[in-house]
Amino acid sequence: MISRQKTLVMILVSVLVAGTGQALHSGVGGNANGQGEVSLAGCTCHAEEPDNSVTVVLDGFPFHYSPNTVYEMKLQLIGGPEADLSSYTAGFSMRVSDGVLGPGEGFDEHVQNWEGDVSSLTHTDYGAKTSDRTWMISWTSPEEGTGSVTFSIAGNSVNGDMAPSSLDRWNRLTSTVDEGEDNGRVRTVFSGNGDITPPAPTDQHTDLHHMGAKLLAHWLGLLGFAAVMLVIVFCGFFLRYGFSRHYSGRSNLLRLRIKHLRRGDQI
Repeated sequence: MISRQKTLVMILVSVLVAGTGQALHSGVGGNANGQGEVSLAGCTCHAEEPDNSVTVVLDGFPFHYSPNTVYEMKLQLIGGPEADLSSYTAGFSMRVSDGVLGPGEGFDEHVQNWEGDVSSLTHTDYGAKTSDRTWMISWTSPEEGTGSVTFSIAGNSVNGDMAPSSLDRWNRLTSTVDEGEDNGRVRTVFSGNGDITPPAPTDQHTDLHHMGAKLLAHWLGLLGFAAVMLVIVFCGFFLRYGFSRHYSGRSNLLRLRIKHLRRGDQI
């Protein structure tokens, strides 16, 4: 009888887990409680609505993409509950309308394609334990003539207790990149309240750009100051030795003029 009860409990747990859109620490994807793809609907097993206290950041996002080109990007979640760093901290589900998603360099153990779908990406069990809630990903752009590509991301910041609840927070990000001339410039796109605390400085050095002075203007100012000092020094030497009666190195013309001035008989 006890064995049958345990079996029934295991079946119920399996059904409940499957009904949450497979929101597992080993990856998330598929249908979110009948509300659509997790990357679009969000992590609704934790809360019905997204929370802007979690900021989803995608860094390295191109302004335009060239066909059949690999782009490296950084996905990060900022905010949410304090996480137990010895357990799970966060996860994500990502999908693109075209192209191929994959792990960034050195992140093969952190991210994976959901059930072999190259247009969908999620965390792994190991990647859910990241201390800074950050993953490096790659996107290979589609063939020429594809047009605009949409990125859909849902990120879940969790407290690591392995129990989906309202204590966890999630948010989603949708952004589009157009096909066109890629000049190498990239941007950062994000969703959330933008309440991001910058990291503490590692030393006391202050960048000139952060002081409000451009580097070129700084050096031009130094050159101008040096030029003024040289003029002052030159004038000092000229006044000291050019009009001195006792300086033997002055010119004959200057000596003659000084003599006439002293005699007072010039016409």
